[in-house]
Amino acid sequence: MSDTDTPNSEPKRAEPGRARALLSTADMKLLRRALESHARTTEDREELAKINALHHRLGTYVPAP
Repeated sequence: MSDTDTPNSEPKRAEPGRARALLSTADMKLLRRALESHARTTEDREELAKINALHHRLGTYVPAP
C-alpha cells in the first residue's frame, strides 16, 4: 500500500469505452437473406410469424434492396 492509499479507498475504475456495433451492415443483410430463405421452407405458422417479425425489425436497420 502506498502512502496515498487508505484502507477504505476504492480502486479507480476506467471510464467505459465508446460503444461499438456488434454487427456490420453486411451482417444484417446476410441475416435478412437467411431469414427469408428459412421463411420459405418453414410450414410452422407460429415460427413464420416470429421470423417475419424479426425480419421486419432487422429491416428497420438495413432497408431491403
